[in-house]
Amino acid sequence: MLLTLLRDNLPRDLTWPLLLLTLVLAVTIWLFRGGRGSKDASGSERPAGLLEFLIPRDIYTHVSARVDITLYVFERFLRPFWATALILSVGTFAETLVMNGLADTWGTGPTLDISYGWMLLFSLVTLLLYDFIFSIIHYTEHKVPALWVIHKVHHSAEVLTPLTRYREHFLEGPIYAAGAALAYGIAGGLFGWLFESDVTHATLFNIGFFSLLFGFNGSFRHYHGAFPYPVWLSKWLHSPVMHHAHHSYLEKHWDTNLAAVTSLWDRLFGTLYIPEKGEHTLGSGPRDTRSISNVLAQYRRPIQRLVRHAYRGLYAIDQSIDWRCHTDRCKGESALIIVLQTP
Repeated sequence: MLLTLLRDNLPRDLTWPLLLLTLVLAVTIWLFRGGRGSKDASGSERPAGLLEFLIPRDIYTHVSARVDITLYVFERFLRPFWATALILSVGTFAETLVMNGLADTWGTGPTLDISYGWMLLFSLVTLLLYDFIFSIIHYTEHKVPALWVIHKVHHSAEVLTPLTRYREHFLEGPIYAAGAALAYGIAGGLFGWLFESDVTHATLFNIGFFSLLFGFNGSFRHYHGAFPYPVWLSKWLHSPVMHHAHHSYLEKHWDTNLAAVTSLWDRLFGTLYIPEKGEHTLGSGPRDTRSISNVLAQYRRPIQRLVRHAYRGLYAIDQSIDWRCHTDRCKGESALIIVLQTP
């Protein structure tokens, strides 16, 4: 049950079907917006032809984008080692615990007949569970200094590309993988008890709805061109422009839009922020490309700061390395300048 769930729903945004779908959607966005919304490496909006809109040279040759590629390769190399262990431990434990708990409380499950409606509900429950656990982890990373120094690797990007979503410290991947395995295990245990057989998620184009939605959202929220959803839809789903606001250094945007896909949990916890029409936001402080051009430094510095925080106490914070500022006391923290210009 659990392995089927993971096989069908792990994010696969770099597979050929999703890459093709992403290309079609990007071309559609370019046509719909008349070439507006594309940003250059400095964060300024510019009118763009189709090729420049899809693959702007200044973005993809930027040192930050090159670091994205290297960190992505490292992440893909390391994933099999810790992902398998976490799936087989955390996921299996959660699934078994839920199924046994339900059986001890209510006895044998109702053995429902599998239908497309139940498959859709299975997809929705899994998505909401995943998004909830993701939000909790993400919120904790932003609030606990010892975890923030690890998560800050992701926020050090100076330009955004689809690979920026994989820009993370090697200690961060297992944290989110454990959260994902827990969500999949809980959902798998609940529906395994209900049906007493394997139930799969509803699919579209032979891709699980969860995988499709997560892959699309993940690719475009770290895209160099920001585009918004209508306000009513933004209250339910995160738009790319909302995640760009999440990367902002402006205080009103700190610790907002912490979920991965939906806006439900951010609404519930008071962390939802929907940029207004024409609103500009800037990114994470002073620019120093030296701090992001060295991939090993991306891994080494968080470890050094983690040790420093452990020495001073888990909740001690050193203001001299606060990235969310634009004064000399930032001492060369890498910058991100993103200008949001919603239509």
